[in-house]
Amino acid sequence: MNTTSKSVIVGTAGHIDHGKSALVEALTGTHPDRLAEEKRRGITIDLGFAFLEENGVKFGLVDVPGHERFVSNMLAGAAGIDLVLLVIAADESIKPQTREHFDICRLLGVTRGVVALTKSDLVDADMLGLVRLEVEEYLRGSFLERTAIVPVSAKTGAGLDELKQALQTVATEIPGKDAARYFRLPIDRAFAMKGFGTVVTGTLISGSIGAEDEVEIFPGGQRLRVRGVQSGGKSVERATAGQRTAVNLAGIDHDAVKRGMTLAAPGHFRTTRRVDVRLTLLPSARKLKNRARVHFHAGTAETIAEIFLYGQSILSPGQSALGHLRLQDEVLVLPGDRFIVRQFSPVITIGGGVVLDALARRPMVRDTGRTAFLETLESGKREEMLAAMTERALLGLALEEIVARAGWLEEEIRETAQKLAAGGRIKIVSAEPLILLGRKAFDDVRRKIAERVERFHKENPLSPGIAREDLRANQGRRVRAETFRAALDEMAAEKKLDVQGELVKRAGAEIALQPEEARAKEQIEQAFSSAALTVPAVKEVLAKLSVESRRAEKLLQILLREKNLVRVSAELVFHRDALAHLKEQLATYKKTKGERISVPAFKELTGITRKYAIPLLEYLDRERVTRRAGDERVIL
Repeated sequence: MNTTSKSVIVGTAGHIDHGKSALVEALTGTHPDRLAEEKRRGITIDLGFAFLEENGVKFGLVDVPGHERFVSNMLAGAAGIDLVLLVIAADESIKPQTREHFDICRLLGVTRGVVALTKSDLVDADMLGLVRLEVEEYLRGSFLERTAIVPVSAKTGAGLDELKQALQTVATEIPGKDAARYFRLPIDRAFAMKGFGTVVTGTLISGSIGAEDEVEIFPGGQRLRVRGVQSGGKSVERATAGQRTAVNLAGIDHDAVKRGMTLAAPGHFRTTRRVDVRLTLLPSARKLKNRARVHFHAGTAETIAEIFLYGQSILSPGQSALGHLRLQDEVLVLPGDRFIVRQFSPVITIGGGVVLDALARRPMVRDTGRTAFLETLESGKREEMLAAMTERALLGLALEEIVARAGWLEEEIRETAQKLAAGGRIKIVSAEPLILLGRKAFDDVRRKIAERVERFHKENPLSPGIAREDLRANQGRRVRAETFRAALDEMAAEKKLDVQGELVKRAGAEIALQPEEARAKEQIEQAFSSAALTVPAVKEVLAKLSVESRRAEKLLQILLREKNLVRVSAELVFHRDALAHLKEQLATYKKTKGERISVPAFKELTGITRKYAIPLLEYLDRERVTRRAGDERVIL
């Protein structure tokens, strides 16, 4: 396999004083201890870093602390490692922190590694053989069961070439991280560098980063500019996923940045205080009760979490369960991210697991489908996951919500959504912006719209249809405007509804008048037709009918919609024939007496009083038959 330009993160793990730092220095020429206190006390308190390049593979070695009190630092270093270099001193064999560090690596999903038996120059061949047998027995059944166990001496250099070869062999088996995904860098160190300003370091777990990029820091959401990037101790144009990375940031003081924060691509992610997870308890742990408080570690973040177990009250040692974690502080995690939990007191590692839903809801007793939903997320099949997420989002699921919850790229989401929509599982209610809704929920909206339209027709037989906005308001706030529009459009395309401007009616629905209503309608039209331009008041006409006032008003509205009658003002309605005759009179007047006509002349021409003349002239102005010019009208 070609390993050119491959970047591999190696995390050392092992008991205090088993020679991790000395081994890293022997391999790389760099001593990882960087704090004066570390050098004075001879232990690694904080994270140390060194780099090694062998046959085209760039190894970033993260030397993590072995002392029990500094395991939280070890966890920060373990974030993003590809393989573990398990360090066991030949003169002491397996010790408590050896076991804890190895447990942590297993819980974090590390699947490859190499064992170094350090200080091999301090023991004879028999002792070395015995320690090897102990180690082989300890590793039986684990991911390191068949890995290389290499005796080395940092002091004499014995075994170093063999160890490098073993690391090289394992590196060929490690798949590369995806640099095309959205950028994420959990921060494990932040400091000020003279002449540069704020610098943060971490293992780049996805995407890539380069100078002048914009990034967002979480928690907080502040947008920052990248001044420069280093990887492997050298300035680079871009750092990519899988590399140890130092980022020089503009616009923020180093005191405002701390371990546990995350740099990420801007505008895509959200922090959370609630996550749904698959939790596994170590066989060596005590049973875990519901509502237990634990120390939670994910990436470089550390906080307190309260555990809620789904479907059970106790988690037994060596068992796993679906659960919900309520976090004391906000963290940025995504599905698939690994985490560790440590007992609240005394503080020892008791378990860990994987994040399934990074933006989980508060657990509800009535949410009976939660465990099935989480099992779907756990399956890792994108189509099933997106369908399940969409079906649980009763208001619909927007693109930005999917990215924040799943970390998927926009094109992946759109492609998956199209497949699901083609299969009838979901409905794309809006393409831009992309909004998805479960097909069942969408069909429920369609059903409610159809029921409301049908009910309107029954309650209002003389109305042609329901106002679009009234229909929309009837659906309530749990239906997005985009969903309503999509449902209306689909039902119109299927010829189930007829949408005419702002009115919606059942397709084919016609106004059917009762015999007495048909007579009343004729009487209304006749009353205005016979009156010519000296029309009676609307109330007077309707009051003389045999039907009740509400139906009489509806009949008037029908005549107005049919344009047999025309409302000229709030109080005056005229028959269309009378208005047509008036326009003919004005045309004749223009030919015989000129294009200008005064109000008195208009009254004389039509034989009406000022009560009718002024509203009619204003109507003619609106209709562009006349145009006001001072006290006169110009006939157009």
